[in-house]
Amino acid sequence: MRDARRWCLGLVLLLSTACGDAEEPFQWNLPLGFPEPAVPADNPMSTAKVELGRHLFYDTRLSANGTQACGSCHLQERAFSDGRTTALGSTGESHRRNSMSLANVAYAASLTWANPVLPDLEAQALVPIFGEHPIELGLAGQEEMLLQRLSEDARYPKLFAAAFPKEKQPISLSSIVRAIAAFERTLISGSSPYDRYTYGNELDAMSLSAKRGMTLFFSERLECFHCHQGFAFSDSVKSKETVFPEITFHNTNLYNVDGHGGYPATDTGLLEFTGKSEDTGRYRSPTLRNIAVTAPYMHDGSIATLSEVLDHYAAGGRAGAQGTGPSPYQSEFVRGFTLTPQEKEDVLAFLESLTDPTFLTDPSLSDPFNAAP
Repeated sequence: MRDARRWCLGLVLLLSTACGDAEEPFQWNLPLGFPEPAVPADNPMSTAKVELGRHLFYDTRLSANGTQACGSCHLQERAFSDGRTTALGSTGESHRRNSMSLANVAYAASLTWANPVLPDLEAQALVPIFGEHPIELGLAGQEEMLLQRLSEDARYPKLFAAAFPKEKQPISLSSIVRAIAAFERTLISGSSPYDRYTYGNELDAMSLSAKRGMTLFFSERLECFHCHQGFAFSDSVKSKETVFPEITFHNTNLYNVDGHGGYPATDTGLLEFTGKSEDTGRYRSPTLRNIAVTAPYMHDGSIATLSEVLDHYAAGGRAGAQGTGPSPYQSEFVRGFTLTPQEKEDVLAFLESLTDPTFLTDPSLSDPFNAAP
């Protein structure tokens, strides 16, 4: 939390000194039903900037010891999550939270699991690079070393110059975070069987089971769609047309350690920022796109499978199933429900239909350092 606030202020200072913009305009190739993402005026999109950002995203020189990159915790084949229960930093430090998928992060109105103060991807990029609580890439206080590393690589002077042609010193911290953010805005997933059925009018793109599951998912009986809605399957979304983004967080009664809604002291969710008891255990609803490949689940990775996730919600929260009852802070939409075995299979089939194989294998989003010569 301290790092997030400090680096947000730092980004303001960084960007206030940067006035050079890439000149080649960026052409969005958006899926049907997707609005144009919101893009900060001081960081317009360009093809050159995205390509630079892709290199930086996958470059292990962005960690102090050269062992990790952004892409180490955000693997393309896992929809840019990492498959771990909780993330592991470059120094071997285990983190307290699960790595969120970056699919459609361009549309996220808030970033990370429970942070209302990170305004955009540019600010967020500073946290893993320079944050110390926890240590992720571990470059705090080593900014000059980072810039020297990049300057000494034959590729980067050209990539930075193309991305920031008006900058007197293109290789800078400001340019690094702006390029990474630009690349992350291209991580758009919208070619799943669900999309082909819903927007492409391919009537056989989804199985009959998945179609039945879709009906259940969007029913008041299950309530799923209240927190996982719209093209992004999330209720905290912004786009170019958004005037006032709605930033929401929810308590799903995953924990109730004291019978009064308490969460483990190591992670109390939004409460850490607001100090309000009603924010105990409240976290952002992640997108459900590609959810079948992003296990384990929840903010702490404590639920292993999608089947168990359904059990959690069917019980009105795992804590309720364990005998502690409802939490005074839990969402009104987490009330519990009953599914037959066939209905459960159908809902799981629907969630599987949100997997986008093209997104998981798109070469334009892949590691350029692993590309064939």
